[in-house]
Formats: sequence, C-alpha cells, structure tokens
Amino acid sequence: MDVFKKKLNLPGPADALPGRSEPLPTASHHFVNSHALKGPYPDGFERAILGLGCFWGAERKFWQIGDAVWVTAVGYAGGVTPNATYQEVCTGMTGHTEAVLVVFDPAKISYAEILKTFWESHDPTQGYRQGNDVGTQYRSAIYTTTPEQAEIAAASRDAYQAALKARGLGDITTEIAAEPPFYFAEGLHQQYLAKNPNGYCGLGGTGVSCPLPTGVAAG
Repeated sequence: MDVFKKKLNLPGPADALPGRSEPLPTASHHFVNSHALKGPYPDGFERAILGLGCFWGAERKFWQIGDAVWVTAVGYAGGVTPNATYQEVCTGMTGHTEAVLVVFDPAKISYAEILKTFWESHDPTQGYRQGNDVGTQYRSAIYTTTPEQAEIAAASRDAYQAALKARGLGDITTEIAAEPPFYFAEGLHQQYLAKNPNGYCGLGGTGVSCPLPTGVAAG
C-alpha cells in the first residue's frame, strides 16, 4: 500500500532517488528510419517533448505521422532524479513521466498539428494514470522548447478543453511547462513496438477531435 501511495504523489528533491551522473546506454539510431536519436538534427527542425502514458505506444503515434517527423525517441522528463532507469521511474520516486521526443520539420507539419496528435491519442483528463496504467509516470505533459510553443500549447489546451466540455467530459490535467532535462531511456525501450509488434499499448483517446486553435495555421 505504501508503494501505491508513492506512485500517486510526486517526490520532492529530498525524497527522490539519487540517480547517477552518467547517461544510460541507449540506441544510437532510430529502428524504423535509421536517423540518429541524439542528432545532430537538420537545421530549422523543432523538438517537441510530450508525455501521454506508456511511451511505447505514444512514440509509435508520432513516427507513424510520416516524413514530417525526422526522429522520435523515448525518455524520462519532468522529475528530479538524473539519468533514472526504467525500474526507478516505475517506483514513482524519480518524479519523471514517460515522455516522447519528437523532432519535426515545421515546413511540413506545425507544432499545433503535433499537439492535435498528442491530444487525440490519450485521455488528458485522468491525472496520474492512463486507463489501467496508474502512476505519476503516466501523467499527461507538454514540455515546451520555445516561448512560441508555450503560447500554442496553452491555446491548444483551451481549444481541446472546449471540445471536451461540449461532449460532457472533464477537465484537462495536462502539465504544461518549459522543457526540463530529457533523459533518453534504455535502448530496449526505443521504438519498442516496431521491434515487438504484438507488444503492449494501453493508450486510448477520448474519441473527441481536437480543433486547431484560432489563429494557428496548419503546416
């Protein structure tokens, strides 16, 4: 019971696991398109960092967008513990959520359209869970990499909240904050569902379409 409670409360710096100074070993290249996970990325491309539940299924949502997305990777963000392992994150004592890094070409797809996929691919009203997956590491999060992304994220949230309300659904609990460190997860988790097509994916959306926020153009 104590472990269950820990999963539903974010730890403070004094309580979090200590982690380590060195990054975890991970894959060098994307299993699907062979692009380098850690870059360098093409000039002018943007990064999005998003948490929407179990990162295996979440990552697949974005690489399936197509060539507008240069590379995706899974990792841990929004917590305290540096270079935490998957097992440590699952204890709830690192503060991280499972996150996806999406590197995209803004000439082919807008950040607002990336967020449309984000909102429609999970239920952002569930707090520290997604479906049967319970714990702080499954919380919904948008970590913005520029001031412009922060403005678009807030507008997108408001537009989706209105759409959810019109369908009688609850309040969005998504955390929106400036990007924290993104720690790449271990290699076995990268593009997991491409390597294991029958693997677990617990994601489920609300069934409500997300409109692009007013004044934001499509890519």
